[in-house]
Amino acid sequence: MLGIGIPELILILVIALVIFGPSKLPEIGAAIGKGIREFKKATSNIEESISNTDEDKE
Repeated sequence: MLGIGIPELILILVIALVIFGPSKLPEIGAAIGKGIREFKKATSNIEESISNTDEDKE
């Protein structure tokens, strides 16, 4: 997908741990997860709307 391997992922997590500290990481992870879920829901709604519009034209 993005070409991120295990070493890069570990480096990113270590940098995040140093910057934000261990107490903030769960909050940040939850916020990122919620944002990704909302983005996926919005894109699926858009795709559904487009397919419904295409079906109406036929």
